[in-house]
Amino acid sequence: MTEASGKRWSTGPWEPARLPSARTTAAAAVGTGQLSMIRRLSMVFTLSVPSTLSMRPSLLAWSALQGFSVVVMSLTETRYTISEVEARTGLTQHTLRWYERIGLMPHVDRSHSGQRRFSERDLDWLAFVGKLRTTGMSVADMVRYAELVRAGEGTFDERRELLERTRHEVRSRIAELTDALAVLDFKIGTYAMSTVAGKAEQ
Repeated sequence: MTEASGKRWSTGPWEPARLPSARTTAAAAVGTGQLSMIRRLSMVFTLSVPSTLSMRPSLLAWSALQGFSVVVMSLTETRYTISEVEARTGLTQHTLRWYERIGLMPHVDRSHSGQRRFSERDLDWLAFVGKLRTTGMSVADMVRYAELVRAGEGTFDERRELLERTRHEVRSRIAELTDALAVLDFKIGTYAMSTVAGKAEQ
């Protein structure tokens, strides 16, 4: 494991509350003269998290939940304000806050002043949620899927079943729309021929 200021991080069961923050890591690096090297390496440390570990959403950013690991964020990693995310995604700030409130996006990192700071992986998740919305998936099912993601790898079967059910519903809708489109095409063709015939008689 990585050492900072002569202190070794615990190799025992991972405890979220004891995870060193980026600020703590940077402070230790200053004391050892390693800050420039760590900046070059983006100061990213990945610690494996047991899939059976119970996690509180308030302790983990969504990006960490998606990857099933805890990542100490890079000092140079691009972050986006809620206004920037609104402009990029088309989702209103009210919707983004609502997503977080209902658990569809359990936690977004905050700046030192308490303002939301979204990561690239947060944006990827929002894009995925947008696809689920397009399928017609209910908000309850989307929240359920997010809960399964947070629960870890042991929920793969449940996630697959949920998505397979949604896929079946999408295919049924496509079949219905295809039939409806065929009727529209027939009617449009009929009217077009009638118009041509009428002009010919004139």
